[in-house]
Amino acid sequence: MARAYYDRLSAQDNTFLLGETPTSQMHVAGLQIFELGDLATEQGGVDFDRLRRATEAVLHRIPRYRQKLRWTPLTGNPVWVDDPDFRLEYHMRHTSLPRPGDLQQLRRMVGRIVAQPLDRERPLWETWIVEGLSGDRFALISKIHHCMIDGSSGVDLAQILLSVQPEKLVPEPVPYVPKAAPSGGELLRDEFLRRASLPLKLLRGVRALRQEADGLGSELGVRAKALGDLVGMALNPPSQTPLNGRLGPHRRFDWLRMPLEDVKAVRRAARCTVNDVVLTTATGAFREYLRRRNVDPGAIDFRASAPVSTRRAGDEGTLGNHVSSWMIDLPIGETTPAAQLAAIHAETRKLKESRQALGVELIMGVAEWTPPVLLSLGAQAVGGQVNTIITNVPGPQFPLYMQGARLLEMVPMVPLLPGMGLGIALFIYDGQLSWGFNADYALVPDLEVFVDLVRESFQAFAAAMNAEVQPPTASA
Repeated sequence: MARAYYDRLSAQDNTFLLGETPTSQMHVAGLQIFELGDLATEQGGVDFDRLRRATEAVLHRIPRYRQKLRWTPLTGNPVWVDDPDFRLEYHMRHTSLPRPGDLQQLRRMVGRIVAQPLDRERPLWETWIVEGLSGDRFALISKIHHCMIDGSSGVDLAQILLSVQPEKLVPEPVPYVPKAAPSGGELLRDEFLRRASLPLKLLRGVRALRQEADGLGSELGVRAKALGDLVGMALNPPSQTPLNGRLGPHRRFDWLRMPLEDVKAVRRAARCTVNDVVLTTATGAFREYLRRRNVDPGAIDFRASAPVSTRRAGDEGTLGNHVSSWMIDLPIGETTPAAQLAAIHAETRKLKESRQALGVELIMGVAEWTPPVLLSLGAQAVGGQVNTIITNVPGPQFPLYMQGARLLEMVPMVPLLPGMGLGIALFIYDGQLSWGFNADYALVPDLEVFVDLVRESFQAFAAAMNAEVQPPTASA
């Protein structure tokens, strides 16, 4: 009899399952725009069959794409098992815009697709190939549940599915032979054994910490303070704003891109980091947007979650989440870019010195002991303590191709936590910084206004720093 095989989800991966609600889907998504090139058919469409075969040829390098969830009896802990009924045609979809499709139609299509939940009875991903886009282009919309990947592993994944050369060869796929899944009894037995071993693992962790740290007491003190700071923020939630409230089932999606060299020009002129440029630009946009919604920016606290990668050497190419977060109070009460930058720089310096991200890491470590019902309550509590998310992921600074078709632009999308009406994700690719905006349809009825304010905020920041930049554009 074949040996049963499964992978257990970490507590952090599980929080993205437990935090999902009917109106808050926890999948990350992305929009990629390609040149049509040699993938064009005689009718002007996309050679979808070739793309399907090319994807099938690399699936053996991404085992999670052919795995689905199962739950341990009684405890409810999720695990990954091979899906014996995997069918690629369910996960790869082919659709079209009404020709000649424009970017506004594409935005609406992305909003509709990302609003739909993934089927938990199947592997948790979908890819939509969209033809009909004007300018001899096509689009690819991807959805992957956050319990499978974080931003950094998403970049690894993109480089598996894409190529650095305009190759058109479609290799033969490696035959898929699913491994046997364990029985419910085997899962339950293994879970009890795992929990019984946790005290010993904790003791080993303390011993390792003693060896790595100059002083065990000081290191534990730093971690305790980081946890205390996080708890303090949870007890002091930010103000409610028109961007926050009950989420509906529908989404709006938009994007903006700017030359990376312009961002670096502002960074050099301001003597700060790229992340400081992003946060200052976002602060200016949020300030003006809230002011237009009849909110006094100087009278409220506005907090952003900024994910921080905790991947270490050896984690490259692995799926799953290795991420912590900074909780940053954006200085929307400041009236000038220089004052906003100074406040953000002081805040991020304080966060680095206090090592606040350790608080989230410590919670996730303790969560390995926690029953799913308590972990779910914890995930909901943490998610309610921020007004927005701003995440920035560096990508490859060279062109990528899919079956010879050049990737022109890659736009990310971050999921919305309950009560959060707008999230921002940024991705750096081939000399461009792309901003992706995911918004609740009702809470942010004028997303295009916010996108324009981001553009204006960056221009104002650059002018204040005497940096010459080009106006950011909507797309390639």
